[in-house]
Amino acid sequence: MVILGIDPGLNATGFGIIETIADRLHVKAAGEIRPPRGKPLAERLSAIHGRLLALMATHRPDTAVIEKIFTHHGHVTTAAMMGHARGVACLAAQTQGIPLVEYPSTQVKRAVTGNGHASKEQVGRMVGQWIDRADPSWSADATDALALAIAHAHAVTQRHHLAGVLS
Repeated sequence: MVILGIDPGLNATGFGIIETIADRLHVKAAGEIRPPRGKPLAERLSAIHGRLLALMATHRPDTAVIEKIFTHHGHVTTAAMMGHARGVACLAAQTQGIPLVEYPSTQVKRAVTGNGHASKEQVGRMVGQWIDRADPSWSADATDALALAIAHAHAVTQRHHLAGVLS
């Protein structure tokens, strides 16, 4: 199974693509999409959309995973701006016929680190442990996207094991 994790943002949208083979996780690609700063919103969103479509065409994910929106009353503008990038990511998955799954950030952090309130640094370290490699060129956005993909891989594995026990 190929899973695309997407950490949407207007300045940087992280992506992480993993493949599960015999219960092992293999990174196919990871990085970030950086739309041109200072350009109109529509142009920035188009850049994110185009790059996501290209990644989907190249890697053909079975599922895309995105973080559920969480907003704090002190950061409403940030959430609204991130919502634009998130909407573009959702649209890209929909137009390509790729199922989209959402997880709250605390669930992703718990799945990867064991702590639902782990720091970005802790998440990054544990992502490296889960995939048996850490690439220093990966940004926090890329490791957050990989964490989303890893969390989904674990959820699917748990469902399969539970189905086997119950049948």
